[in-house]
Amino acid sequence: MIFLGLGSNIGNRKQNLMRAIELLNHHNDIIVRQISSIYETEPYGVKEQDDFLNAVIVVETKLFPEELLDVCLTIESRMGRTRELRWGPRVIDIDLLSYNNEAMHTERLTLPHPFFALRKFVLVPMAEIAGDFIVSDGMTVKNLLMQCPDSSNVTLYFG
Repeated sequence: MIFLGLGSNIGNRKQNLMRAIELLNHHNDIIVRQISSIYETEPYGVKEQDDFLNAVIVVETKLFPEELLDVCLTIESRMGRTRELRWGPRVIDIDLLSYNNEAMHTERLTLPHPFFALRKFVLVPMAEIAGDFIVSDGMTVKNLLMQCPDSSNVTLYFG
């Protein structure tokens, strides 16, 4: 399974998430198979900003991981994302979380995403759609969520 995490905290956050999903699904080489509910979450890192809406989706593609990353970055750019401040406000963020349980590390991409197991805003929506999915070392998404040290609030927004 291929998991993407989406987040937005600028403008119409829900519409931004839905537009990103639509753009991904309209790509010739990507099929969106599952969409979690949308959750409202506290900002991570830089706290002095608006709350985020987050979701996780499952996609199917024959694109290689870095090709999928390129599509995600292109959609972010097309939607107006600028990268000025790490963990700062953004119109849209699309993270490649896991790609068929492959492990890789390049200059551009690390799989699985190096921090997803430490962030409730990823684990809560991921557990909703694939809680029993084994992500690493025999650990399921639900196991990771139960052990997650992140104490931030994640509340159901829409779904």
